[in-house]
Amino acid sequence: MIPDMWYPVAISGDVTDKKPKGIRRLGEELVLWRDLDGNVVCQGARCPHKGAWLGDGRMKGNAIECPYHGFLFNPEGKCTLTPAMGRDARIPGSLKVPVYPVREKHGLIWVWWGDDRPESELPEIIAPREIKENDRVYDTISWNKPVHYTRYIESVQEFYHVTYVHRDHWLNWLDFMFLYGTKKKFGLDGKENYLKATMIHNHHVETDDDGMTFRYSFDHGEEDNPERSIHYVITFSFPCMVHVETEAFATTSWFSPIDDDHTEHIFRVYEFPQLKPILRHEKLRRAMSTLQCYLEKYVQDPQDYKIMARQEPRISGGGVNKFIPVDEMNAKFIKTRARLLREARERREGVVGAGELSDGMVGDLDMATDEAGSGQPAQRPAEAKRRTPARSNGRSRNGAHANGNANGSGNANGNGSANGNGNGRAKGNGEAVPAAEEVEGWSEDRAAARS
Repeated sequence: MIPDMWYPVAISGDVTDKKPKGIRRLGEELVLWRDLDGNVVCQGARCPHKGAWLGDGRMKGNAIECPYHGFLFNPEGKCTLTPAMGRDARIPGSLKVPVYPVREKHGLIWVWWGDDRPESELPEIIAPREIKENDRVYDTISWNKPVHYTRYIESVQEFYHVTYVHRDHWLNWLDFMFLYGTKKKFGLDGKENYLKATMIHNHHVETDDDGMTFRYSFDHGEEDNPERSIHYVITFSFPCMVHVETEAFATTSWFSPIDDDHTEHIFRVYEFPQLKPILRHEKLRRAMSTLQCYLEKYVQDPQDYKIMARQEPRISGGGVNKFIPVDEMNAKFIKTRARLLREARERREGVVGAGELSDGMVGDLDMATDEAGSGQPAQRPAEAKRRTPARSNGRSRNGAHANGNANGSGNANGNGSANGNGNGRAKGNGEAVPAAEEVEGWSEDRAAARS
């Protein structure tokens, strides 16, 4: 994962004041719950007493209760009651759970994964206009798959795979009819046109001023009949958001890293513009979005997963792909991700002079500057003690143990993973990430000549 960023970890509606929600995200075991004011609390999910899973606990007033011995922990992580010792017992200050900076925005819950800063110094959550200015009705669901999030992102950021991966299941008729079917034939020619759509035309990538958001515009259609094409705009914002939009539909995916081997896919479908004049009731339009969410979860996503599960290496990075010009969006994502990892490592080592990074970033960062290109982690410093530095709002975040993936940048790129104790798998090579048009001797002129 890339440090010093907000990561979406759950859908807002999935966290209530009735029961805590235990999750694993960013290589950490976390528990989410709401205090009496409705504010979201994010804490370490293990009771410090005997390691019980607080996700199985209960809500008790303005505290979470451990399911094992009834210990209570308040929103600041402090233990306020140990029933076996009585209400008047003196509770040591060390009996506490770590607390993580958390925010709620855009219908999601976000956790800060980065260096320890006062709450007032934490940056805003990155959200492009496609999210901030979107007032359409939508529904959101989530599921997880044993795939690294970089491969998931790569899959959604290009659409020329759809003709080959999504051609067989009968439920794909919705895409056939509404995207590729013609009004003249009532959409019944959709599958025929869908199978002919093998070429990407008029593609280009733009970058926002902050350098953290890219937009990939292209037409997907027939090679011999480019006029019969679907225009797409795919927007990516770091660390893990992909928004896909056409005239017919719009979806947003957030690929939240669980660990090096698993990803939580938070998927949102917006109301269909063509149905709004017909379905005037908002609940009906949301129901159609819900239906499309589940079609993605149970039909199209499993088709993508079948491919991703067999990809090697399992973590994408510099030099592991041989991109062609239409992969320019993914090439930019990989190259920028490598740069962000390198910059984070430099901050950790004090090169830039930024604040100290937590121990939990070591997994990714050890791979970010592997100058030898061996794919082996750089030598780690002695493991630091866990710490819970005080925050301005009275909460704290512990220094997490290493867990993550990484890919390098510059003259030598590495990509791989390291588990929480520093003993992990790693693969990599020394190739720098070239621009898409430079790969395999391609150029835009040659690509045009071949088309």
